[in-house]
Amino acid sequence: MDLLRHLRLFVTVADELHFSRAAERLGMAQPPLSQAIRRLEGELGAELFDRSQRGVRLSAAGAALLEETHELLAREERLRTLARRAADGGLGTLRAGVPPDTTAAVLSALLSACAEHAPELSVDLQEVTTAEQLRLLASGGLDVGLVHHPVDATELRLGPDVPLDLGVVLPRTSPLARLPEVSLGDLAGHDLVLFPRAHAPDWHDRVLDVCRAEGFVPGRLRHASNPEFLLALVTAGHGVAFAQGPAARKEPRVAWSPLAGRPLTLRIGGAWPAGRGAHPAARRFAELAAEVLARHHAAASRREGAAHPPDDTPRPWSVVYG
Repeated sequence: MDLLRHLRLFVTVADELHFSRAAERLGMAQPPLSQAIRRLEGELGAELFDRSQRGVRLSAAGAALLEETHELLAREERLRTLARRAADGGLGTLRAGVPPDTTAAVLSALLSACAEHAPELSVDLQEVTTAEQLRLLASGGLDVGLVHHPVDATELRLGPDVPLDLGVVLPRTSPLARLPEVSLGDLAGHDLVLFPRAHAPDWHDRVLDVCRAEGFVPGRLRHASNPEFLLALVTAGHGVAFAQGPAARKEPRVAWSPLAGRPLTLRIGGAWPAGRGAHPAARRFAELAAEVLARHHAAASRREGAAHPPDDTPRPWSVVYG
C-alpha cells in the first residue's frame, strides 16, 4: 500500500468533507476514492470519518491524524526538494583545487560567486599544484580543480579556460628593461627562473619548447616554488623569469616587459572527473571560475592601461606556478 498517496487522498476528503467533491478535485471517480479511504482505515485500524445521511465529518481519530498528516506530507516535500537541490549541486561540500599563486582578490570573488549561485553549498578550496590536482581528481580527493593547460584530459571533463599572456621579469638595471617589449631571442645567454617541473609538467615543457623555438636556450635553469623567491632570484641577478605584470611591479628592483608576439600564453581552466560519479556542482564551479578570471583580467587591463603603454598587458593572477 502506498501510504503517502493514501494520506494525500485522506487530506483532500478531510478538506472537502464530501467524497464527490473530493473525487472531482482529485480527478478520479468517487468509488475508487471511497475504497482507498477504507483501505487506509483498515491499515491504520481506525475509522477516519463519521459517515451518515447528514454528511461526512472527521472522527476523533481522523481529527488527530490530520495535523500529523499535514506535517508528514510537508516533510516529504522538503525531503524531495532537498534531494533535488543536492542532485543539482546546491548542497553538501565541493572540494576544489586552485593554483597556489591565486590572488586574494580572485579567491574572494570566486567564493562570493559560488555563495550567490548556491548559498547552501560549502566550497572547500585547497591550494594545489596542477600535477597534484590531477592526481587528486583521479583518486577522488578533489571534485574539481583549476589547472594550467595543457593537461591530459582522457579521464577529465574540461570547462572554459582563460588565456593569460606572460611577460618577462628582468632586473631593473638590465639594458633590456628599457625596451618597450622584449623578444625571447633577446634573452639568449640569460639564466631562467622557472617553477619546478613537478608542479605542471606539460606547461613546464611547453615553456621551454617555445623558448628554444624562439632562440632562447637558458644558460642555467633555476627553480622557484613561490613568487617571492622567484623575484628575489631575479633581483639578485640569477636569471630572468616569466610572469604577469601586476605581481612583478610590486617589486621595485625588477622590471616587467611584454614579450614580442605574445609567444607564452598560459591557459587556466576547470577540470573535473568524467563519468556519472562527478560532483553535480563541478561544471558550474568551472564556469564561475572562468567568469571571475576573465572579469579580473579585464579590470586589471583597464587599470593598467591608463598608466602603461598599450603593450604592457597586466593579468589577474600573480607569478605563474603549476
